[in-house]
Formats: sequence, structure tokens, C-alpha cells
Amino acid sequence: MQLSSVVNRFGWGERGGDLPREASRDWLAGQVQGPDAARFIGVGDTADGLIALRTQRQEKMQGDPLVKPIFLAEVATQLDTLLLTEQPFRERLAWFWFNHFTVSLRQGGTRGVVGAYMREAIRPHVTGRFVDMLLAVMRHPAMLMYLDNASSIGPDSPVGRKSHKGLNENLARECLELHTVSPAAGYSQADVTAFAAILTGWGIDMRADRPGFAFRERAHEPGEKTVMGQVFPEGEEGGVQALRFLGTHPATYRHIATQLVGHFISDTPAPRDVARIVAVLQASGGDLGAAALALADLPDAARPGGKFRSPMDYATAVMRALSLGGAPSQPDDPHSPAHILFAAFAGLGQPLWTAPLPNGWSDRAADWSAPADLLARTDWAWRMAAHVREGDPLEIAHAALGPALRQPTVLAMRQAGSRQDALALLFSSPEFQRR
Repeated sequence: MQLSSVVNRFGWGERGGDLPREASRDWLAGQVQGPDAARFIGVGDTADGLIALRTQRQEKMQGDPLVKPIFLAEVATQLDTLLLTEQPFRERLAWFWFNHFTVSLRQGGTRGVVGAYMREAIRPHVTGRFVDMLLAVMRHPAMLMYLDNASSIGPDSPVGRKSHKGLNENLARECLELHTVSPAAGYSQADVTAFAAILTGWGIDMRADRPGFAFRERAHEPGEKTVMGQVFPEGEEGGVQALRFLGTHPATYRHIATQLVGHFISDTPAPRDVARIVAVLQASGGDLGAAALALADLPDAARPGGKFRSPMDYATAVMRALSLGGAPSQPDDPHSPAHILFAAFAGLGQPLWTAPLPNGWSDRAADWSAPADLLARTDWAWRMAAHVREGDPLEIAHAALGPALRQPTVLAMRQAGSRQDALALLFSSPEFQRR
């Protein structure tokens, strides 16, 4: 495989000469098998975000005066990492799994904890076992807030009998449908209800000095529950056992294998490719690092241009190609690279951490390739190119696309009337739209 092809398919686009020139399979393996090199500056943990939210509510503050700075700091440091990372494969895996376990700003007051959620529940597990990520996600306050499990109460629990409040099935339903086995497993509505009962009591202690996950026994539905033929005990341990069952289920491995192949290789995953990733997951006990590396061995992995870039993919690739970013972005600086990228995501239709539904953002070409979408990309790229004062556009093109660069694009760039026009032609070309 050509390195430029690998960087685009499995990463976020070439960034000048920063990436190592070594055997592509070894380069990918080094990112998966080595430690995460990302360092996040100026951000705290989930408890800090919950304290800010609690204070705002207690003091009835208007707007988000305490949460907003936390959110902007997350934007700055996480998007700086996206622009500068020398582990683009690991970084893509982190964002892929965040999308799989979507938490959105559209619901649940998650603004102060969404960045911490990604750093705490997703990133540590992207090369570990799927079941461990699942447990971390389901216990994280961001997910409990987003899908309303913090307000789910067992009808026959002490709290339920007193308050006459009942189950909220959102988290249980999405965990079965989107996160684990998928509807292909044939679960029933009764399974959803039973799983929701298992998860009652999984909530957040907002009164603690350092707020976070808490199991509220008095809100938990008593008694054993049965999900997909398996019986689970009452109490917090019942939830842990249920998640371990679902997180290692053969249907879950097939579901996440299909999503991995769909994201990295093709909008229409070939059954043979899915079967190969399923086999790796089953043989390794759900090792996500092993499954990620197995993607690079699929027959179509070396074929450039297999996937249409989403707005997030596209804007990041443009800014990496232009080698934008360097000094850490300041949270309150709208002209910093991270905040320019943040604005680009929103302007191109994929605002950061704001998926409309729990199934996350689509990465299928049909959802991002309408004429109006392409026109918006061209307009944004042309405006970005206006700020480039150095570097040969053709050298940028060859570095960014390698063998995928087409002669018609080269010819058009040579005939362009200015550096800005040449770069806009590059970033508008069909081959730059794909990875």
C-alpha cells in the first residue's frame, strides 16, 4: 500500500512531512499497539463539568457561564489533537467509536461533560476489548444524561412506589439496537423492558463533592430479570453481567464488524470482509485493536478513494494538507485553528458532538454528496486557501493525494490564475472528496 493511501483511508489526511515514512502495515500497527500519545491541555474531568452544571442550576444562572469555558477548552484541545496527531489511525478509531456510542449536545445538558466522556470512556478502550468500552460508556454520566437513564426508576422499587414514576427505556433500547446486538439478534420488546429494569438505579450522584456515577439501590427494580433468554440477578451486578453478556454476544461482534468495514472500506460492506472481522473479534474475545489491524488486510483496503469524506473528514483533511495548527489553540480565540475547524464542521453540516439522533452521523456518500453540499465545500475551501501564503499547490496536492491525484486535476491547477484558485481546485476535486 502507498502511505498516502493509508493515511487517507485510515487517518485524517497527510500533513506535510510530519508522518513517518515506513512500511504502512507496521505504521498502523505501531499506533494500535503503542500507547496513546495524545495529551489534552487545559481540561478537567467529568466531575468538573458536573460541578459547573450543578452550580449553574443551584444559582439559576442565565446561559452557560460556567459550562461554556469547559466546553470551549475541550474544543480547543481535542481539535488541536485532530490537526496535529501523528497517530491518525488511533485518532480515527477514537472518533469512530464516539460516533458508535453517540452522546449529543442536542439533549441532556451534556455540554460540560461530552469532551470528558470521549477522553474517559472512549479513548482508553479503542484498542482494548469492546466489552470494557461498553461498560465504561454505560456508566458514564454523559450517556446516562443523554439517554435519560438517570431518571429511570423501577416501578416496584421504594422510590417508584412512593413517586409513582417508572422506567425510561431509552438507554436500554439504544444499547440493544445501536451499541450491541442490533435488531438482527431478534430481541423483543419484552427484552427491552427487562433490560431497562436491569439498568434502573444506574444514575449520577450530583450532591457528591466530586459528582459521578452512582448506583441508587432504592430506585432499582427488585428481582431477577430475563433478557434474550439469560437470567440476571437484581442489583448493580445484574447490570454488569447483562452488559458482559451483550458485549461478547456473537450478534454484537457481527454488528460492530459491519460498522467497522462500512466506515473504513465501503458503504456496502462485502459479506466476506465482515466475516473476516467477525472471526478476529470472536478469536480474540472482542479485541478492538486486533479488529482494527485486520481491516488493513482486507482486499480493498489498498484501493484509494473508497469512502466519501464526511464534512468532518473533509475539513480536517484540508487543514492538515495546509499544515495548519501548531501552538495550542486558546479556548477564547475564534481565529485559532481548532476553532476555525469547529466552525467548519458546523458550516458544512456536521456540527461537533451534535448528531441529530443516537445512531450518530452517517458516513455514507449519499448523505453528504448533494450538489449544495459540494458547493458549500468549494466555497469554504476557496476561503481557506486565501490565507495560504507559502508552499507550491502542486506539491501540496502530491503530498495529500499521492497516486490518487488525477492528471485532469494537475492540469487544472497548473492553469489556475492564482495560488488560491489552484488550491480551491485541489480541494474541490473528486479525488480529494474521498479517502
